[in-house]
Amino acid sequence: MNNLKIVTKNKSFLFLVVFLSGMTTMAVEFTASRLLGNVFGTSNIVWASIIGLILIYLTVGYWMGGKVADRSPKMETMFTIILWAGFMVGLVPIIARPVLSFSAEAFDALRIPMLIGSFTSVLILFSIPITLLGIASPFAIRLFLKDMAEAGKIAGKISAISTMGSFIGTFLTVIVLIPLIGTYRTFMTFSILMVSTMLIGFVLIKQGRKVLIYSWMPITLIVLLVLGVKGTDKRTQGMIFETESAYNYIQVIQQGDYRFLRLNEGQGVHSIYHPEEYFYGGPWSQVLVAPYFIEDMSREYVKNIAILGLAAGTSARQADLVYPGAQVDGYEIDPKIVEAGETYFGMDLPNLTVHTEDARWGLEKSGKDYDIISIDAYRPPYIPAHLTTQEFFTIVSDHLSRDGVMVINVGRSPADRVLVDALASTINQVFEQVFIADISESFNTMIFATNNNTSSWQAFNRNRGKMAQQNLTDDLLVRAMNITIQGRQPGFEKRQIFTDDHAPIEWMTNMIVLNYIFSDGMETLQ
Repeated sequence: MNNLKIVTKNKSFLFLVVFLSGMTTMAVEFTASRLLGNVFGTSNIVWASIIGLILIYLTVGYWMGGKVADRSPKMETMFTIILWAGFMVGLVPIIARPVLSFSAEAFDALRIPMLIGSFTSVLILFSIPITLLGIASPFAIRLFLKDMAEAGKIAGKISAISTMGSFIGTFLTVIVLIPLIGTYRTFMTFSILMVSTMLIGFVLIKQGRKVLIYSWMPITLIVLLVLGVKGTDKRTQGMIFETESAYNYIQVIQQGDYRFLRLNEGQGVHSIYHPEEYFYGGPWSQVLVAPYFIEDMSREYVKNIAILGLAAGTSARQADLVYPGAQVDGYEIDPKIVEAGETYFGMDLPNLTVHTEDARWGLEKSGKDYDIISIDAYRPPYIPAHLTTQEFFTIVSDHLSRDGVMVINVGRSPADRVLVDALASTINQVFEQVFIADISESFNTMIFATNNNTSSWQAFNRNRGKMAQQNLTDDLLVRAMNITIQGRQPGFEKRQIFTDDHAPIEWMTNMIVLNYIFSDGMETLQ
């Protein structure tokens, strides 16, 4: 009877506990994805592992919550369990950090057994706090249950409150906390919130001695908040900047006078900068050569360029040098990458307009036609499916000028061209002319496409020859054209056409990466 009075008196606070438990559960799930994504990437495999295991942990928590609540239907018992859940949330990033540092080194060297072991270890870390948080809802239902006739009403209300907390936790974490204070402090914030709330709960139910017993918890968490997040997420040599956004973990690496942009697990350079050099031999300068598949093309014809996947602006800087009068629209969904570009990569060009929005949506709504549309938003195995489909390439075609050319940077492995073939097959449904060139000493292939009937490899070579006659052999554009002609491919094999309804891009890219790691990649490393 006394316990029933306590529950009735503190009903609103009990609802708050359920709400915060749901909020913290989703916060941990999304923060876990960022914690792991920094090292292992953000593919569907990583997400499936996180979501699947958290659902299992919650299932165990729901089951345990019902059993424990039947044995000890007291608010004191519930608050003690949630208190420990909150504290364990704060320990996760501290314990995980050395494991993840080790994993980052293993990832750079593609040491697969180490990667699998560390990935599994970190996921197991979430088992205790998530399982304990799962206890909250069934425990609350048991405490409120006075009449079986009200069981459905009570269960529905508790579930609704928990779900609303999960909703708030999702957006608060992704949109506000991770970009504002980072992954580790986000964990700590929710940990301190849960522990502090439970200590308040002990005071409300006249269990002040519990506050004294567990007062060390918030003190420990505050100390860890201050001391436990110092240092960098990765021990990357030459790193001069790192930050987190709602989309990526971002690093800027300095090597001599060169700067490199790396994202998430860091398996690839997304932008490169040198204060005096502009030619880097990679895919960036291939944007410049796109118009020269058209017969009798020259620089003055290029007036408008769109770069979908601007990153830190390497291609934009090169375009500013080769086509000084052209206006460039750069689409980059991550504003933090744009900030890094402006600060570290010289992306302060007067002819560059940056659009921080989704590239497909932005291009479709732009109302402009372009002479070059570059798509450099692919980074296997994380290729946005909506930028690979027949419908998307129709949008691109609709925004090209009469002599306009599209160019796409596609990743591949040395022996597996299935992704290149599939994209070329899809593009060929929209564009009449498709040209393919590999970039030597890299895993990059460029696909060029146009509907201009004068376009051909022969036209490209003639345009290149005219420039050579003008003694422009050291020119950035000519050097890029030489790479293109050297990597010329005879064609492509017909593959599945990607559509908005069906584009199994992640499955395809996962297979490419796995095949490379377990065959060609391992041989290369030996």
